[in-house]
Amino acid sequence: MTRRMALAAGFALSLAALPAAAQTVLKVRPFGDLRTLDPMTTSDYMVRNHAYMVYDTLFAQDAKGLIKPQMVESFTTSPDGLTWTFVLRDGLKFHDNTPVTSTDVVASLKRWGERDGLGQQLTAHTASLTATDPKTVTLVLKDRWGLVLDALGKPSSMLPVIMPARIAATPSNQNITDATGSGPFMLVKEQWSPGSKIVYAKASTYQPRKEAPDGLAGGKLANVDRVEWLIMPDAQTALNALQAGEIDIFEEMPPDMIQLVKGNAKIAVSKLAALQGVFRMNQSQPPFNNPKLRQAILHLVDQEQAVRAYVDDKALYTVCPSFYMCDSPYFTDAAWPKADLAAAKKLIAESGYKGEKIVVLDATETALSPQTLVVSQLMRDAGLNVDYQAMDWGTLSSRRTSKNPVEQGGWSTFASGPAAPDMTEPVGHLALRSNCENSWFGWPCDETIEKLRAAFTMAPDIEARKQIARKIQERAVETVPYVPVGQFWLVRGQQASLKGLLSPGVPVYWNVSKAP
Repeated sequence: MTRRMALAAGFALSLAALPAAAQTVLKVRPFGDLRTLDPMTTSDYMVRNHAYMVYDTLFAQDAKGLIKPQMVESFTTSPDGLTWTFVLRDGLKFHDNTPVTSTDVVASLKRWGERDGLGQQLTAHTASLTATDPKTVTLVLKDRWGLVLDALGKPSSMLPVIMPARIAATPSNQNITDATGSGPFMLVKEQWSPGSKIVYAKASTYQPRKEAPDGLAGGKLANVDRVEWLIMPDAQTALNALQAGEIDIFEEMPPDMIQLVKGNAKIAVSKLAALQGVFRMNQSQPPFNNPKLRQAILHLVDQEQAVRAYVDDKALYTVCPSFYMCDSPYFTDAAWPKADLAAAKKLIAESGYKGEKIVVLDATETALSPQTLVVSQLMRDAGLNVDYQAMDWGTLSSRRTSKNPVEQGGWSTFASGPAAPDMTEPVGHLALRSNCENSWFGWPCDETIEKLRAAFTMAPDIEARKQIARKIQERAVETVPYVPVGQFWLVRGQQASLKGLLSPGVPVYWNVSKAP
């Protein structure tokens, strides 16, 4: 292990030591800060974005939503649908120059299967997962389950990335600290400065697929020597840096800044990702352990009012009375209540609310901050005791892991913006999952939703799945695992001279070229 770590560190340092003029450096202002390296223990999108830099996956989703082989060369399924055999591509290596083997794959998938929603479902249907030979993995199911490839190629948070078995041996309730990966870039850990800068170097060990990039699938060509994420919490500072040519990409540019760069031929603006605004409540602590109070928040929120606090351009937002994305095949507005302050006050009274403090966490540099302010005021208007606390995203993402009472540094609510792939169907849905301790922050717990999610995976066709998705929605209106506050597009600003910048709904930086 020491030799492998030394090789990886030596490569990163040798690249970092090249004269600046000899390197092509892509400078990005990301939407937040990177506080941890483990993509299997958190749904934090900064960690997800980091994972796409340093890891690869067995399968990936293309621009049409189809699942395509990525690290896998070929796969077969037995006639009864129970045995799946996956053969790895030749030449796969980790950043420490050791080969990727089936043992690494098995260890990685088992660890992932303990934490991710789809992974948990796959694990529940798995009889065995074994390394048959160094390049072959065999999955045997207990019963026919139709979402195997969907799980292995899921496109957003808590990715089934492949890491060395020695790292995947880390218990899934502990964060890994070694970022040795299998992807197109490697973390230069010695130059990682939380709150300031994260540096990635091109990984000479990575062998991309020969196909052209397509969504999150295909060839992942690292066309720059380094990618630097420069932490700039203040949007105006980031805009100034973009206009001055000091950064190449400004992720999540506030919509009101678009007008400021119109007419500047050196700056281009494009859609980055579609999100669903999520107002999440902590069900492990009073007062939101009471479903009546959660129902009150659902009745309070006017999506049009909330989302327009962030963006007023109708081309960049959608009112969507559903727990599913509006363009999802499972969209339904079944049982959805209209915004009604009087009805919300009635539910608050029925809940027995006694004026307990409600701690609202707000990451002020994110797109959800304006919506948080709107919902906080609505709660005050309804008579709730709101303790609004402003912070950065890194602090919020750490704070939301706590189940402490609010008097001991806990929390009651926060807002987040999961991307469309995480909010489209019931099984992979980040915020509908209601399996208690294994669910997303807020920890909703409902046996009915969980049984319906399991039934969804066994449904014989799309129509049967739609019926189950509707039943899940109707139940969720009662239990309120969270409150949607509208859908909207994030936009990014970029130097117009960049070539090959992809827009697969996740910010990825392979295939990008720029002049030295």
